[in-house]
Amino acid sequence: MIKNIVVLVSGGGTNLQALIDAQERGEIKNGKITCVISSKDGAYALERAKKHNIKAMAIPRKDYPDVVSYSKKLLEVLKEENADLIVYAGFMTILDKVLTDEYVNKMMNVHPALIPSFCGKGYYGLHVHEEALKKGVKVTGATVHFVNDICDGGPIILQKAVEIKNGDTPEILQKRVMEQAEWIILPKAVSLFCEDKIKVLDDNTTVIAD
Repeated sequence: MIKNIVVLVSGGGTNLQALIDAQERGEIKNGKITCVISSKDGAYALERAKKHNIKAMAIPRKDYPDVVSYSKKLLEVLKEENADLIVYAGFMTILDKVLTDEYVNKMMNVHPALIPSFCGKGYYGLHVHEEALKKGVKVTGATVHFVNDICDGGPIILQKAVEIKNGDTPEILQKRVMEQAEWIILPKAVSLFCEDKIKVLDDNTTVIAD
């Protein structure tokens, strides 16, 4: 059975585009992006989905009084869409356990650092790269992990290191981490999931080799 992949977005959708491109190259095996949901009206990511004939909808976070009611609405829609895997691709809303408990080890996120460095509440977007440069680390990267009710706290699936260079700005570093890590390991992790090649035991994952 081909698995249904639902992608959650909030903005421009560059990681979504990486997933769509990988899918069109045949790199996502046994899975298909069937729906894209944005937490904001007018997110450019929705246009990307429509260009590739993927169902796209907005469920704006601002229309719901709290994170629990928003999570309940999303849960309802994910069930309607028969989601097998939910992928955060620049999705900026932390969801309640009412949803994450329903999809244990079936939701994944890409974070622009090597967890457990520079992660958790407040570490998103350019903030992550600003902190990495401030700290003076020589290597950063990206992590794909399963989502649970702890921000950036779920089991780690894949990581890829990226070198920090002299003269890097947060913007330059952000672009390098996307191109050299995020856009490579996110589609790979999605494909591994769809091929049933990720096993989770006691918060640790094992990727089953061919």
